Amino acid sequence: MPGARRRPPGTGQQVLRVRGRSIAWIPPLLLLVGIAALDMNTSGEFRIISWIVLVPGIAAALCGVWGTVAFAVLGLLTYVEVDTAWEHQYQTGLPDFILVLVGGLLAVLACVVRIRGERHALHMRDIVETTRRTVLRTLPPGWGGLDHAAVYLTADVQARVGGDFYDIQPGPYGTRVLLGDIQGKGLGAVEAASALLGSFREAAYREEDLSVVADRLEVRMLRHVRYCAAMGITDAPRFATGVLVGFRDADPDSVEMINFGHEPPLVVGADGVRPVPPGHGLPLGLGDLEADPPPVLRAPLARGETLLLVTDGVTEARDADGVFFPLREWVAVSVAADPRTAEPQRLVRFVRDGTLRHCGGRLGDDTAIFAVRRSAAGGAVTNL
Repeated sequence: MPGARRRPPGTGQQVLRVRGRSIAWIPPLLLLVGIAALDMNTSGEFRIISWIVLVPGIAAALCGVWGTVAFAVLGLLTYVEVDTAWEHQYQTGLPDFILVLVGGLLAVLACVVRIRGERHALHMRDIVETTRRTVLRTLPPGWGGLDHAAVYLTADVQARVGGDFYDIQPGPYGTRVLLGDIQGKGLGAVEAASALLGSFREAAYREEDLSVVADRLEVRMLRHVRYCAAMGITDAPRFATGVLVGFRDADPDSVEMINFGHEPPLVVGADGVRPVPPGHGLPLGLGDLEADPPPVLRAPLARGETLLLVTDGVTEARDADGVFFPLREWVAVSVAADPRTAEPQRLVRFVRDGTLRHCGGRLGDDTAIFAVRRSAAGGAVTNL
């Protein structure tokens, strides 16, 4: 999250912290004390003091470099103290001393490698987080006169951003909303999503007609495809599905919509769930295949009703038997039981939880869930 304070690498695992304080030193210390105490209270024929070599190894996995060094030194001193307390014939002697010494050195080396790996991982995480905020910028509450909520889930558990995208852009001619899904995955899909969002933010602000905004998006996708072809990028995305929505201040009871081959949104309200007209537009980037541009549709959307837009990560989520997630039916049952489910925040959480539960947490595709409705206060932000 933006502004979140990161834990420095090497300060112990997050699970070994209590009230913000690291307790990573406790397991190796308990092991050290336990080995020493057990060795002191057994017979000379059963010496385990050499097991103390495990202590710096445990510290290397949990503590920082200096903590590991401290346990390596402490372990070596404890070994000498306990071993020399025995009579000469029972002492483990020089070979085990060398074992404990070398084990401590190797543990320190392993800890250094681990800390470097953690720092590299944090650096890469920062890069991914910056990319995510660039593509999917944080939207202020009430942005464009809309209450909104969004959830983004990637099929790759290590990634934080993929080819699904969404945004809200207020302007002089009302507020425009875009949700889309780039063909393919990986960095190529992220790059294409970034290109489309950049064009959307500019055109949605400046253009009065929603059809012109759609045309700008089509041209941008074609330009991106041609650029990738010129660069010899053979696996670049060739098209994107999406839904473009316009909220006009002068028409508070309906929305304009252009569908680019995407799953039609759902209107969710206290009276139930209904789909909007599906539209017949081709995906962005394939407009040359059809002479007519995608039509501008008008759908009723009363104040208090929420427009739910999702990518195919939701609608194509399957359970163990291969059954698709019944989104519309699922939401309808919940709204009938509790009309507050139609609120954007509740709705996206409900759809997210239902999708993950249906597929057992194994998403087959990136998933974006976006819910918007006119703010109860009314009035769009048209000068930003």
